[in-house]
Amino acid sequence: MTVKAKFRCNSIHHQLTGTEVKFDACVQGEENKDWSKFTPAGSISMLITNPDAVAQFAIGKEYLLTFEPAA
Repeated sequence: MTVKAKFRCNSIHHQLTGTEVKFDACVQGEENKDWSKFTPAGSISMLITNPDAVAQFAIGKEYLLTFEPAA
């Protein structure tokens, strides 16, 4: 089974060791009403060292995440 969640990028901080990208669950607004009843809270923080991967994210943009077992 997979689980999908919708997260918004809230910050991008460039550091010496990489770039930290932080996300919070999308809970505000009518367009997120369905998402927020199943994912009412959540946060994700990633330290990314690949510049091409960092370039895929923008502050304020929403992203769908799919969680599925790795094995």
